[in-house]
Amino acid sequence: MFHPLRYHSHRDWDTNDAIIFGVIIVIFIIASFFTGKAIVRRRLKKAPLRRLADFKHGETAKIVGTVECIDEPLVAPLSWRECSWYHVHVQQRQGKSNSTLIDTEHKCRFVLRDGNMVAYINDTYIKKYIVQDKKYHSGTFEDATARMEAFLKKHGKSSDGFLGFNRSLNYSEGVLEKGESVAVLGKGEWRDAETLGLPKEYGLVLSITQPSDDPVYLSDDIGAVTEHGKS
Repeated sequence: MFHPLRYHSHRDWDTNDAIIFGVIIVIFIIASFFTGKAIVRRRLKKAPLRRLADFKHGETAKIVGTVECIDEPLVAPLSWRECSWYHVHVQQRQGKSNSTLIDTEHKCRFVLRDGNMVAYINDTYIKKYIVQDKKYHSGTFEDATARMEAFLKKHGKSSDGFLGFNRSLNYSEGVLEKGESVAVLGKGEWRDAETLGLPKEYGLVLSITQPSDDPVYLSDDIGAVTEHGKS
């Protein structure tokens, strides 16, 4: 006799299903823990925080300062914001997956100001996480703006796809804006500004370099610029 409560259109959840599901969750957690973004945020959140006025020559610690451009500020290509560093990522939606179309960044020289003192990142080995706070989209019913199209064209791309139809594109942009608070973790040494190729009016500058084989860490994430890890 047919019993509706005993009928299942799919097989019952069994032990193997639970194990597979558990493995997937563990893999996802591990992958998230070791992404570049997660590593940078974690290192900066746990690092001891120093005011520039208290930073000892040769010590390794985190400083937080506001961005001050030395060179002519850059203009972010999508949001048109003045900044010292921008990172733009464009992805194309294809079915259920995304593929990277453009991933580019540019920066100019800048210092981080804390009161009357400044710090300068005097290294190229930098691991960063710049919050991509501007999101844009173009697709079937939404044409790319003039700025989007100009940016795509500069990189040899177009918003048009097969038979001239709009491609489904997602754009994200992050910047280190003038006056924005940024956290940096590295080894600091006090140097005369002119020996660093900086304007002499800066006087004594904290030159930040990588400690041993570790990179310099940098982020404008809110969790990084707060006083977590202060000692």
